[in-house]
Amino acid sequence: MVVGEIAQEKEVVVIGGGPGGYTAAIRAAQLGKDVLLIEQEKLGGICLNEGCIPSKTFAHAAKQANRWRHLEDIGYQFEMKNFDFASYTSYKEKIVNQLKAGVESLCKANKIEVMYGCASFISENKVGIENGHHYEVVNFEHAIIATGVKPANQMSGSKYQLNSRQLFNLDDLPDRLILVGSDYIVLEAAFAYSLLGTEVSIILEKNHFFSFDKDIEKELRRQLKKRKIPLYLDVTDLSFSENEDGAECSFINQKEESVSIYAKAYYIQESYIGNTKELGLERLGLSEDKDHFIYCDKQGKTKLNHIFAVGDVSGGPFLAMKAIKQGKAAAERICGKPSEVDLTWMSEVVHSEPPIACVGYSEEQAKEAGYSVKTGQYMLPGNGFSMLTGNREGFIKVIINEETQQLLGMHIIGEGAIELISTGVIGGEMIARDEDFLFPSYPHPSINEGILEAMEDTIGLSIHQSPKRSGSKEKVVIR
Repeated sequence: MVVGEIAQEKEVVVIGGGPGGYTAAIRAAQLGKDVLLIEQEKLGGICLNEGCIPSKTFAHAAKQANRWRHLEDIGYQFEMKNFDFASYTSYKEKIVNQLKAGVESLCKANKIEVMYGCASFISENKVGIENGHHYEVVNFEHAIIATGVKPANQMSGSKYQLNSRQLFNLDDLPDRLILVGSDYIVLEAAFAYSLLGTEVSIILEKNHFFSFDKDIEKELRRQLKKRKIPLYLDVTDLSFSENEDGAECSFINQKEESVSIYAKAYYIQESYIGNTKELGLERLGLSEDKDHFIYCDKQGKTKLNHIFAVGDVSGGPFLAMKAIKQGKAAAERICGKPSEVDLTWMSEVVHSEPPIACVGYSEEQAKEAGYSVKTGQYMLPGNGFSMLTGNREGFIKVIINEETQQLLGMHIIGEGAIELISTGVIGGEMIARDEDFLFPSYPHPSINEGILEAMEDTIGLSIHQSPKRSGSKEKVVIR
C-alpha cells in the first residue's frame, strides 16, 4: 500500500456517486465549494448502472411489443416481429454508457474532483480512500454519505434465484419466471417479461398486499388477468427447491390446496440494509439502526453538524427521487442556504403496461385519516388522444376534501400516467383546490384533459361521460 505523503484539503467530501451523491456534489460545487466525489465502482451508482435505468430500458423495450397491432392499424407494414435480445443488450449498454459519460462530464464541468476507491473515516474531519495499493488521505470541512444499500439476505448457492440487479440484466429471456412480492420491481418485471413471451406468475404471501387505491388495484388485477399473468394471493408455506432443470415453487393457496409451479428463474422481493460496513462510523460515534441506516434529520444532517447522510443509506423509501432531493438539500445547508425536504407529495410510479402513478392519499387512507371525501374518475377510453394513439386502457382518479375542496390524492393507470402525475404533485404542494384544476384550459387533444374531466366528475359535471346511474355501468362517450 502506497500512502500519500500530504493529505489533500477539501471543503466538501461526498462518498458515493449515485443519484444522491453526484447531485449533492454538483449542487455544492455550483454554490462555490471545492468538492471531492468518491465512488467505489462506477459513477451513477447502482441506479444508473444496474437498477433504475436498465430496468426502465427493459420495460420500454417490452412495451413496444404491445404496439405492433396499432402500428399495423395506422398503416405500417412489418415482415418480422422478433425480439433479438443481443441487440437489446447493446442498446441498453449504449444508454447506460451515455448517461454515465454525462455524469462524468457534469462533474468535470463543475470542477469536481472524482476519486475511485473505498472510503472510510479516520476521524471527524479526515477520510481515507483505498484503491488497490494506493491510499489517499483527505481532510474535509463537511462530508455527505451517499453509499446506498445492498440486499439484506445475500443469496448462497442458488442457481436460479435472481436479485433485483440481475432481474433486468439477464443475457436471455427465461421461458418461465416466478415473482414473489408486490412492489414496483415485481410489477415492472411481470408486465415486461410477459410482453416478451415469458410465462410469468406472481405470488403474494399471506398478509402481503399491493399498496394502491382500491380502484387502481382492481384495474391492475384486470390487466394481469388480461395478459394471462396468474396472481396467487394469500399463499402460505411458500418454498423453493432447485434441480438441474430449474426451480420448483410450492405453496398452499387460498383454497388450502397444495400448488407447485416450475420456472427457469425466480425473484423474491428484497429487503435492504445500509452500505455502511466499511465507512468506520464507529470512529465518529454516528448511530445506525438495526438495518444499518444512519440516523439523521429530514435534511440528512447527522448528530455531527458537518456530516450528512442522503439517499438510501438514510433509510426508505428507496427511490432515486428521494436521494436527489436530499442530496440537493444537504449541499444547500452546507452552503448556508435554507433548504427543506418534505416527502408528503412524493409520487409512487410503476413502469408497467399500462403504467401506474399515484400521489397523496388513496380514498381509503383519506377516510381513515378522518377526511370527508368525494372522488372523481375519468375513464381514458373516452379520451380522444387515448383513442387515436391506441392507448385506451385505464383511468384518472382524484380525491378531494369535501369540506375545503382541497386535493388529497391523484391516482392514474394508463398511458402517460408517470408524466401526468406531476400535475398532482404540484397541485398537492401548492395546496390546490378543485377550482385550481377546473379553471385552466387544457391542450386538446391530450390525455391531460382527463385530469379536468376527473375533477369535473367530483361535482357531477364531467362533459365526456354519461351521468352515473345507480346500479348501472357508466357509459363512455368518445370525444
